Amino acid sequence: MLLRRLGRLDRWAFDRVASARLPGLEYVLPRLSRLADHGLLWFSGAAVLGASNRARLRRASLRGSLAIAVASPLVNIAGKHAFRRKRPVLDLVPPIRIRWKPPTSHAFPSGHSASAAAFATGVALEAPAAVAAPVAVTAVAVAFSRIYTGAHYPGDVLAGLGIGALAGFGTRLLWPARPPVAHVTRTTTEPVQITEDGQGVVVVANPGSGPGPGAGVDERSAGATAFVPSMGEPPLELLARELPAAEIVRLEPGDDIEKVFDEAAGRAAVLAVVGGDGSVNAAARAALRHEVPLLVVPGGTFDHFARALGIETAADAVAAYRGALLGRVDVAFVLPTRGGTGAGPDADEALPFLNTASFGAYTELVERRERLEDRLGKWPALAVAAVRTLRHSEPVEVVVDGRRRRVWLGFVGNCAYGSRGPAPTWREHLDDGRLDIRMVTTGHRVPRIRAVAAILAGHLHLTPGYRAWTGGSLELVSLDGGLPVARDGEVSTLSSVLRFGKHPGGLPVFCPPVPR
Repeated sequence: MLLRRLGRLDRWAFDRVASARLPGLEYVLPRLSRLADHGLLWFSGAAVLGASNRARLRRASLRGSLAIAVASPLVNIAGKHAFRRKRPVLDLVPPIRIRWKPPTSHAFPSGHSASAAAFATGVALEAPAAVAAPVAVTAVAVAFSRIYTGAHYPGDVLAGLGIGALAGFGTRLLWPARPPVAHVTRTTTEPVQITEDGQGVVVVANPGSGPGPGAGVDERSAGATAFVPSMGEPPLELLARELPAAEIVRLEPGDDIEKVFDEAAGRAAVLAVVGGDGSVNAAARAALRHEVPLLVVPGGTFDHFARALGIETAADAVAAYRGALLGRVDVAFVLPTRGGTGAGPDADEALPFLNTASFGAYTELVERRERLEDRLGKWPALAVAAVRTLRHSEPVEVVVDGRRRRVWLGFVGNCAYGSRGPAPTWREHLDDGRLDIRMVTTGHRVPRIRAVAAILAGHLHLTPGYRAWTGGSLELVSLDGGLPVARDGEVSTLSSVLRFGKHPGGLPVFCPPVPR
């Protein structure tokens, strides 16, 4: 009885829409419906987002496409064949709306609506509102067009929208959505010298960093409502134009990067760095030593720390400087000690890291991926590097907080990370006072195939021997001598006795004036 009532209501609603006359939409909606055939509209949108220079838009492109890949077969293969509902009778639909041959497949649920909702939901989980809102409006228009052109009953469309939205949210089970900006407690009493022309700012730029996707985008030239930000001027040109009184120092091949940053920080009221995470690491060490605030300008391959702050472009960095909003972030460090005597060096010998430190097969994975990245791209390089590393790497013998272990993969993060893959990249906080420690330990041989699958799927916790915890410190003693450690992507061999720790809120940094 209930199903019959719902069916009558569905047909009544369809008749009302079919008999409606919406001036201007008689030509638009049929074409929009046709454009969405086979997901063409959404995959074209995904290609545009994927070609942008913003990491958030590239993630939105991938998540939206994954959601369609889940929703489309669920609806078109399982749903339609399970319910086998006939298409509506088109007697009340004006011929002007039926400009192409009506579909002959079953009606329930609507595949177009499912794909539209899946893509819009996936984009909304990653992209800013300025991008997500137009996509959502387009998705609703496509769904309505399926009723307006007589292809579906309203119930078909509502079911498709529901399935698509669930598919979009379901992608978070395998790939958690990352927050756009990590939390940093703002300080309102920190003294800082801000000038309109950048007087007192010393900028150190590292041309040897990666290509810096998005680093040169000037959002003002792109327009506030642009669907995808356009390429703008390079970071140094934008900084020279916006902060003409700032001193700009370019690192040259062969320069001592530590010395250059130290000298720049010594004469700066604000130390700015244009480069990747390795350059930011060196700048942070100089800023800590001279007690000056750090302004991060993205200019590397990944720019994990800049993006965690919410600074994705040079224009963002300028806005953060002029907003004069400082936050204090945690600084993690690894302190090499002398041979097991327990006597540590002075604090200047502590090696800071703002993102991650890793050892074991991680260092091999990083080195192999970087060698292959220019030729293969980020993710293919990661896959090839993971396979090669896992085929040949062996565990390292270490004592972890007094307990002897054979560690195959070791990871230490500055603050707790949210993702579980081989190279976690996002955090909810940059000032939680914790180290995120993850290790894969083994007593015998590592099950290689399972480990490769777990790494490439982003679920390292499925690997046998996986352990994870948070704490304020970590003591490591390598039984094999010096231990290679990658700090913020830079690999170096340290002593056999290491202590990891934290400086909570140790580094003042500029943050965007308005969290995204």
